[in-house]
Amino acid sequence: MFCIDNRCTDVYFNLAVEEYLLKQTQGDYFVIWQSEPSVVMGKNQSVRAEVNEDYRIEKGIRLARRFSGGGAVYHDKGNINLTFIETTSQPLFEDYLQRIVGFLETMGVTAYTDERLGIYLDGKKISGSAQCIHKNRVMYHCTLLFSANLDVLHTVLKGKSDELESIPGLKNIRAVPSVPSEVVNLNCFLDVSVNIKRFIHLLFHYFLIEDEQNSIYHFSRKDLAAIELLKVEKYANEDWIHHRVILKKI
Repeated sequence: MFCIDNRCTDVYFNLAVEEYLLKQTQGDYFVIWQSEPSVVMGKNQSVRAEVNEDYRIEKGIRLARRFSGGGAVYHDKGNINLTFIETTSQPLFEDYLQRIVGFLETMGVTAYTDERLGIYLDGKKISGSAQCIHKNRVMYHCTLLFSANLDVLHTVLKGKSDELESIPGLKNIRAVPSVPSEVVNLNCFLDVSVNIKRFIHLLFHYFLIEDEQNSIYHFSRKDLAAIELLKVEKYANEDWIHHRVILKKI
């Protein structure tokens, strides 16, 4: 497995990275990444129903749409994102989930999961996930709340849920509502000496040494060019974000 420590914090670039690795490469990957303050919606969600747009715009929070399903999430520099991409004929998404729980155990944190593939501590959610399959390739990605601004999270993810609607441009497809959960930051359960930088280092190293055949991967110029193109043509495109049209399949 190739392990990528993606230091870019541009949410549109990072979402393009995921689709590029899933659809245009054949390797197995683990990617760790963060984004500047952003709301990331599932593929089939309504902006109006999920997002407090006035507040989002006032605070300069970016709006993005990923190509997997699931609910809307808030990213900031206190949130860590993990992505697993592999070639397999029998996807076992619970396996990725348990591997993350296994890492948390090495940090002295005993977490539990649910049928929606969330991770919880003391009844509160610290991680939500989404999945997708492309031919014989699978992707599992999740958030991990470490020290996110929960006041902002709660405020910006408060759309007009009573205004669920069919998604513009997608005939007869109803918007998928998010399932709200009480959340908590992981750092509340860790020693104060473990800051987010240290935590990310330990997390990346844990998966790097998980298998002796794993190695660190750096994007090539070819990779970066393809990712940047996908970012511009799709993820940073207002038509994709607001589902005003169905963009060509990239």
